[in-house]
Amino acid sequence: MLVDGKWTAAWQPVQATDAGGGFVRQISTFRSWVTPDGSAGPTGEGGFRAEAGRYHLYAALICPWATRVLIARKLKRLERAVTVSIVEPALTDEGWRFGDTPGATRDRVNGATFLHEIYTRADPQFTGRATVPALWDRERRTIVNNESADLLRMFGGGFGALADDSVDLAPEDLRPEIDALNEAIYPALNNGVYRAGFAATQEAYEEACAAVFAMLDRLETRLAAGPYLFGERLTETDIRLFVTLARFDAAYHGQFKCNLRRIADYPKLSAYLGRLIAIPAFAETFDLDHIKRGYYSIARLDPTCIVPVGPALSWTPKGSATARERVEGDQS
Repeated sequence: MLVDGKWTAAWQPVQATDAGGGFVRQISTFRSWVTPDGSAGPTGEGGFRAEAGRYHLYAALICPWATRVLIARKLKRLERAVTVSIVEPALTDEGWRFGDTPGATRDRVNGATFLHEIYTRADPQFTGRATVPALWDRERRTIVNNESADLLRMFGGGFGALADDSVDLAPEDLRPEIDALNEAIYPALNNGVYRAGFAATQEAYEEACAAVFAMLDRLETRLAAGPYLFGERLTETDIRLFVTLARFDAAYHGQFKCNLRRIADYPKLSAYLGRLIAIPAFAETFDLDHIKRGYYSIARLDPTCIVPVGPALSWTPKGSATARERVEGDQS
């Protein structure tokens, strides 16, 4: 991680643990918002006006947090307004790296080799982990925001006329229900799989694992009522759920020991994944190879770093283009 702007030690997957051996996620540090008129958003300072070509997104195809922002970017047709760089799938001793692995890109905006260089350009004294996603402002030469929940909501409504207004990912009449379901899914499932995978004690692992499957059971029941979590309307909550479900059988079931059941064992969740992956924004940001290579490069969990050949995912479209083929045209 970075300490006072200097890289000090090899990257480690566990950021912190609590007294019971539970995984504790780092709090995001850049929290400003892009808004149509440049006024301050819910957090941070103002001055970040929505302007075409001003912003650049640093992301990873392995990462669920980054991928949900990539999905929103495509759903809102912001590809021309916000360019993107994709890091390599396997984390190095210096964290995320730009390169020539298929599906990854070079950093053509700042010329960085490692993502942590972007963080120290934004703040020369930065202390912490350099994470994706991170939204860079070319004009002010800084990171606007590196919190995926903020960026997902921001891409849904912060870019004004630059975005497709026919897509509303957080409609006002559903906003309280969206926020409530987001807040329920995040600790139990989105972050719950990490709490299971990176638990330092048996008790912490079993508690996290139980919460993961309790939430999956709850969502299986909920999806009996309609094609999406809120009936006929696709929302940001569907994006937040998709990125975890899409990685579950390939990574979390094995590498993170969330192995009571697979998503393949849930008929409604499997059908739901099939409906979502049929939407181009979801299919074009999903790369199973990056996902498996990234998660199985975590030596703490598997010192051999051998990438499994399976599993076959019944919900993925046969013969579809991968994200690595699609994202190529989005680079700056």
